[in-house]
Amino acid sequence: MKPLIAVIDYEMGNLHSVAKALEKAGGRVQVTDLPDAIRRADAVVLPGVGAFGEAVKRLSAKKLVATIINALERNKPFLGICLGLQLLFERSEESARAKGLGWLKGNVIRFRMSRTSRLKVPHMGWNTVHGGPAAKTPALKGVTEGNYFYFVHSFYPAPQEKALVATSTVYGRPFCSSIANGRLFASQFHPEKSGDVGQRLLRNFVREVALCS
Repeated sequence: MKPLIAVIDYEMGNLHSVAKALEKAGGRVQVTDLPDAIRRADAVVLPGVGAFGEAVKRLSAKKLVATIINALERNKPFLGICLGLQLLFERSEESARAKGLGWLKGNVIRFRMSRTSRLKVPHMGWNTVHGGPAAKTPALKGVTEGNYFYFVHSFYPAPQEKALVATSTVYGRPFCSSIANGRLFASQFHPEKSGDVGQRLLRNFVREVALCS
């Protein structure tokens, strides 16, 4: 049987495209906001588009914070996408009063471009990834140096533990574009919008879920 992957629904993600991409990659997907359903799943995906503070507020209102932390503590296969990556950290400059999940040490910071820079914020479109200390994660198997992924964001994570950086990307300056730690992989880019290379990453994730389930 195909592994069951819970895509967390807190009304702030492009859930349909994420679910369809995971199904295409070989997963059996349940989009849910029910803690029991998330606990029963073989893997968890935390997507996200929007503001950090509002996301924290909605996760708390749906009583999903403890459920997410529990999945991470159990080393359940976990995929964070875009805002879903940022929420794993402690705080964000976007919402100074909001506390993130705090699973990873570090903050989320805003792109700052000089007045003479031609680069615009948000960083939107295709950009390349370059391997970091954690690049040997199974999620990136077959993803090569300089592959292009699709980005839409104004903020990016700055992990304290540099060993967690799976890929970096340059936009005005190098920034962390994905992290990996055990069965956790999370990216600032959108694999579900990144064509063949994004689909390869999702197939890798589903394959690892199947091995663990």
